[in-house]
Amino acid sequence: MHIRFILQTSLKAIITNKSRSVLTVLGIVIGISSIVLIMSIGQAAESLILREVETLGGNFVQINPGKEMKGPSDMATNLLLDSLKERDIKALKNKSNVPDLKDITPSLMVPSSVSYKGEIYRPTILGWTADWLGKLYDIYPAEGNYFTEDDIKSRRAVAVIGQKVKEELFGSADAIGEKIKIKNKYFRIVAILPPSGSVSSFMDVDKFIVIPYSVAQKYILGIDYYQEIHIMAQSEAVVPRMVEDIKLTLRDLHDIEEGEDDDFSVTTQGDIIDTIKLVTDVLTILLTSVAAISLVVGGVGIMNIMLVSVTERTQEIGLRKALGATSKNVLTQFLIESIILTAMGGIIGIILGIGLSFLSALVLAKAVGPGWQFSVSIQAIFLGLGVAGSVGLIFGFYPARKAAKLSPIEALRHE
Repeated sequence: MHIRFILQTSLKAIITNKSRSVLTVLGIVIGISSIVLIMSIGQAAESLILREVETLGGNFVQINPGKEMKGPSDMATNLLLDSLKERDIKALKNKSNVPDLKDITPSLMVPSSVSYKGEIYRPTILGWTADWLGKLYDIYPAEGNYFTEDDIKSRRAVAVIGQKVKEELFGSADAIGEKIKIKNKYFRIVAILPPSGSVSSFMDVDKFIVIPYSVAQKYILGIDYYQEIHIMAQSEAVVPRMVEDIKLTLRDLHDIEEGEDDDFSVTTQGDIIDTIKLVTDVLTILLTSVAAISLVVGGVGIMNIMLVSVTERTQEIGLRKALGATSKNVLTQFLIESIILTAMGGIIGIILGIGLSFLSALVLAKAVGPGWQFSVSIQAIFLGLGVAGSVGLIFGFYPARKAAKLSPIEALRHE
């Protein structure tokens, strides 16, 4: 039997039972569109976060207390550890210890609200070196000037605020020189940042207040250690060598013997990127696996429909065999019918998934910011087509085999 004739016969059988065909492919459409949507969103999210990390520059290195962070629980635990202190900053600044170090600053998060004349706002308060906003993100004050190294050493209560903070506390009034209250201490505003929005998924500069880390440490938090240390290397090329120098210096300073675990962790931009890729890949695989369940359901539906079709067309099968069709011809015809149905579901699912990805990108761009871009996963498209064809072949084989095994005489007698 010619393959073209088999195709025509298969298509005619599908068209004759339109309602059944539509219901049959529905599960495939849902499964494939879900896979395309999930993988596209995962790809867009990964691209957004990686672009944000790359803005830090390849020469950025971060030191955290405690063991290497594997998840949010480790981050929360490590923030409470006291293994990073002023002596570590001094040792790392020493050129004989870390010759490739260009700049260094500790960092502290201050969980508190801010008030001004009865107005209260809860921003992100960071004990830091303010001019690192310029070094890392090219952000400089719209009004006033960043506080200086002398302000940090003298523990002056000064602050740099973002645009949202200024609007919430002062409205259209001038804020430079005014004093805001953080916990029980007053800070004089020395600079206002320009509207900058989010420089990362976790950092909205407009909601920032930056105060000297020395003041945050002594007067606000009342601790003698740092939560993070940020370092810039002379260039990206020397980062691996600098990381080794940092580890040797801190291990020697902390009296860590050979074979003992570090009480700190050093993270480079490359490490951050690798972690982000691992997390997003795992989440995408997990969600895709959940979506794939509907494909299995759709495949079972196709098998049931094809089994019903075999029963209803028993006489037709017997007649074809009586006229010379072989078991192989019948098997091929029913397999092709199954594959056509799943292929149709796959194509419709891919188109629907791309459409949903586009709509989700529009919504997320408004929610997250313009950094979120529409992305279509080519891998998801090929995966969808491959899975759809495989489902048709696997779940269509048993009904096709059952049809091929029918005896022509028994089939013709079937009522």
